[in-house]
Amino acid sequence: MAAKPRFRKDAVAESDPQSGSLSGPDPIHPVDEKLPPVKMFTSGLQHVAAMYAGVVAPPMIVGPAVGLDVKETAFLMGASLFTAGIATLLQTLGFWKIGAKLPFVNGVSFAGVTPMVAIGKDRGHDGIAVIFGAIIVAGILGFVLAPYFCKLLRFFPPVVTGTVITLIGVSLLPVAFNWSQGGNSQADDYGSMTNIGMAALTFVIVLALRKLLRGFLQQIAILLGLVVGTLIAIPVGITDFSAIKSAGLVGFPTPFYFGGPQFEIAAIISMCIVMLVCMTESTADMLALGKIVGRPADEKTVEGGLRADTLGSAISPLFNGFMCSAFAQNIGLVAMTKVRSRFVVAAGGGILILLGLCPVLASVIALVPLPVLGGAGIVLFGTVAASGIQTLATAALEKGENALIVAAALGIGLIPIAAPTFYHAFPEDLLVVLDSGISTGCVVAILLNLAFNHFGRKGAEDESVTQPEIPDQIPAAAH
Repeated sequence: MAAKPRFRKDAVAESDPQSGSLSGPDPIHPVDEKLPPVKMFTSGLQHVAAMYAGVVAPPMIVGPAVGLDVKETAFLMGASLFTAGIATLLQTLGFWKIGAKLPFVNGVSFAGVTPMVAIGKDRGHDGIAVIFGAIIVAGILGFVLAPYFCKLLRFFPPVVTGTVITLIGVSLLPVAFNWSQGGNSQADDYGSMTNIGMAALTFVIVLALRKLLRGFLQQIAILLGLVVGTLIAIPVGITDFSAIKSAGLVGFPTPFYFGGPQFEIAAIISMCIVMLVCMTESTADMLALGKIVGRPADEKTVEGGLRADTLGSAISPLFNGFMCSAFAQNIGLVAMTKVRSRFVVAAGGGILILLGLCPVLASVIALVPLPVLGGAGIVLFGTVAASGIQTLATAALEKGENALIVAAALGIGLIPIAAPTFYHAFPEDLLVVLDSGISTGCVVAILLNLAFNHFGRKGAEDESVTQPEIPDQIPAAAH
């Protein structure tokens, strides 16, 4: 067996223009590679473009629900971009034992939207203050639990991680479908042929660019596809320029803009549950990303990543932001572009901070119509699901009850996607977990793996309960 290359942070290596991999006797790992400034910026901007809608969507929902006006909701959106940038820098650059130091993007978690609306509905500034107080407590609790939570890593073998990664991709696809229809189900043009046609055109453009371009241009095919799609959308009439007209040049997210945090027990319990859900999803995301970039996420990496998640969440309310967690759509972008440098994503974090400080710049990104974003999103999110299927291929499904574990976990995980109202009669507190197919599928996969591969047999002897060796180069199927 050939010896694996040793990766050193201080080594000098040359890039292979054909494969994008590093060559030399002692190459730098692609995760620690620093690209030229222009490539760093454009690749980072591509990550921002992929996640932008996901960051601003929760404040767009929560703001009006609690009774904030348009200006205050816009302030929440800017604050969410700013705090997402801070959380992303904590993950990618890190310090002490904080940060996964992987190309890991953090932003506002969708898991918290439903409970936040329930907590603050029609309470105005007081509702926001209670939400922020609960997030601060949940963030601190998660930070304390991180060293213990990461010890569950051995219960995430390929049969579990492959199932969860597949669910992550499949769960995100409805978001792309919604964007492709226009994003607002109440709008008159929702699902119109124009919207879906623009999504389909962008989808084809992205695929064509990936096929025809080479080198760096191929790596930023998603960004180029979004630019081309947006330009085409202008004469079509679905590009909204109103955001630029009303945006200010500078807008720092003043700390405690809505007043000091308030602490209510029910709200705290609710957001602590959300935090556990986010930590579960982030663990699965880190395992997926570690496999994609060729640097397996071990216990230390997951611990650092969870600390960054939870610290970012605890800090976020100080600047009027919400709970932060991993953005799975950017994992698909890493897999598709093959750009694995964490410094690229750190550049994206810097761009997010600038967008939060400069509303007029943020509005430029907002020019991308949702149907255009949806067309590109189908490719991105599908790539995540494909990575999960690749992981399942290493899970020895022919052995024991592994195929049954995958079948049951996927079945339960798909319920909120296939039948969104399935749990409508359940208590709202339970919906925080049940409405997340990723969370329910992950829990089922873990429990069944314990039951079939750990209890009552020597699980260590079964290759299904051990992490496979991660190859130095990502197999072509993962891209």
